[in-house]
Amino acid sequence: MKNELFLALTQLAAERNLPQSIVVSAVKEALASAYRKDPAAKGQDILVEVDSETGDVIVKTILNVKEEEEIEDPLSEISEEEAQKVNKDLRVGDFIETGFMEYNPGRIAAQTAKQVVLQKLREAERDLVFGKFADKKGQVIVGTVQRVDSKNVFVDIGRTTALMPPSEQTYYERYRVGQKLKFFVTEVQRTARGPEIIVSRTHPDLLRKLFESEVPEITTGVVEIKALSREAGARSKVAVASEDMEVDAVGACVGLRGIRIQNVVNELLGEKIDVVDWDEDPRVLITNSLSPANVTKVEVNEDDRTALVIVPRKQLSLAIGKEGQNARLAAKLTLWKIDVQPEEDQVVEVIEETKESPKEINEVIEETKETEEVKSQEVVQTIEEEILVQEDLVDDSAELMALEKEIQELEDKEEKEKILQKQKEDILDFSSEDIWNLGGSKDSDKSDDTIRFAEDIESLNSFKSDDKNAKKSNRKRKNKR
Repeated sequence: MKNELFLALTQLAAERNLPQSIVVSAVKEALASAYRKDPAAKGQDILVEVDSETGDVIVKTILNVKEEEEIEDPLSEISEEEAQKVNKDLRVGDFIETGFMEYNPGRIAAQTAKQVVLQKLREAERDLVFGKFADKKGQVIVGTVQRVDSKNVFVDIGRTTALMPPSEQTYYERYRVGQKLKFFVTEVQRTARGPEIIVSRTHPDLLRKLFESEVPEITTGVVEIKALSREAGARSKVAVASEDMEVDAVGACVGLRGIRIQNVVNELLGEKIDVVDWDEDPRVLITNSLSPANVTKVEVNEDDRTALVIVPRKQLSLAIGKEGQNARLAAKLTLWKIDVQPEEDQVVEVIEETKESPKEINEVIEETKETEEVKSQEVVQTIEEEILVQEDLVDDSAELMALEKEIQELEDKEEKEKILQKQKEDILDFSSEDIWNLGGSKDSDKSDDTIRFAEDIESLNSFKSDDKNAKKSNRKRKNKR
């Protein structure tokens, strides 16, 4: 039956998720380190063995066989010549058992063993993690965002935490705790604090690996990704070619109703992806790489690997892209320097198939000059005619205004004459006999107030004044009442 120590080692291995052999070797080293400090060891080296069946611990004192020049501690080391006197088969690296020690660890030895065991277990865990992820470099792993600080993002990838520095983060992505994403492992290295794993979301090979996982034709080698360029989080371009003439490379990457490429886009959180056909001809490849813009003409220079691309003027902004993004990605994809220019709106110049003589050129120049002079004379003549017409219009308008003024003066004069005539008619005619009618008037209904002489005028004035005084007195009476 196994003792308590062996049961404790088995439980510790299960808790730490470590192989039992690693835990047992760590305990052996811890016990040996503790017993070396025991005075009973007399400075000799200690070897601890644990029986896997019974769990018994055996402590031995040993002398390590080394070269005579390498011996530093005579109490724990012995030369090869001295060792062969005891056993001829001993060689450098072997050891000689010199005795046994009683397995009775004290408090100090137990404390020392505990510290050594913990240290050995941590080292074993680090070595195990490093060995597990050392082969993951250049591959895609799934991780969960564990913590986000001002700069770095810490990702839980299982048994350890990976680091994503700012240089490997995309500007367009916002990371939150608990978010599950796929990461590309760029570096795995040992440090004093354990293995350090650097992951990335901007590496171009992340896009390549995602296509390999989504498109079986790429995995089998029927479709090959020839080149790709990427601006992480914004846009990417992928050039693919098919080894089988019956297989459409672009259609295989896009998938039925775009399901394959949509999975890649969703994994990259909405990054736009253009898949184009690869071609060995640089003109065709550059034309395809500038999609979705239509290209009219491509002129290449093999010496400095530059290309002049002519596009319709309406397609210029589409070919260049936002802030030059489309042209920049096309240049990275094709490894050519691309200059995008629009078509000219003016009439295309005639191609000189045969060189014209200087006389013909002069004749053409003279003809153009003559036509320009004729046109200029015609223009001047039309302008003069318009000026004359305007002057005639001005004279006619002046005459009309003068005539209207004369008519108005005549009308005013007639009106004044009519007014004077009426005033003359209103003057009293003293030759009338009615004024001098002294006797009985023929009209019986004539008023008694008819003016005949000066006395009548005075009597009339006195009558009017009496009538006014009577009216005033009546008003006063009424007011008093």
